[in-house]
Amino acid sequence: MSVNYPELAARIASLIHGETDEVALMATVACELHHSDARFDWTGFYRVVGPELLKIGPYQGGHGCLVIPFSRGVCGAAARTGETQLVPDVDAYPGHIACASSTRSELVIPVFGANRRLIAVLDLDSDQPDAFTEDDADRLTEILDATFGQL
Repeated sequence: MSVNYPELAARIASLIHGETDEVALMATVACELHHSDARFDWTGFYRVVGPELLKIGPYQGGHGCLVIPFSRGVCGAAARTGETQLVPDVDAYPGHIACASSTRSELVIPVFGANRRLIAVLDLDSDQPDAFTEDDADRLTEILDATFGQL
């Protein structure tokens, strides 16, 4: 199964219409994304909760790491640099944090609110190697911008 991104974006937009609470938005987006594609083994957000610090937010899948500093792992790199991290093989990524031993590849996208304020990162883990593409990253960034860009 692969994601029908236009349909997914329309479904999310319909579900969140008028909602401005960041956590409610994250919960809805995580649920819709997680169930949209079998590649998505763990789908969730790590919220910016302090200087250089991420804390787990709404997610779908097994347990995740509770706290991640900007200085560690793929999620930290996305938060620190403000750039999407596409990792085809987590075992080859220096400093990867193994929150789940089943993870083989990862896609982490920074989530920005108004004025490019970093709100969180979206973390997608897959139990398949090389599961994510640049197209996934681009389409998901569009959904995140539409969802959170005005907050």
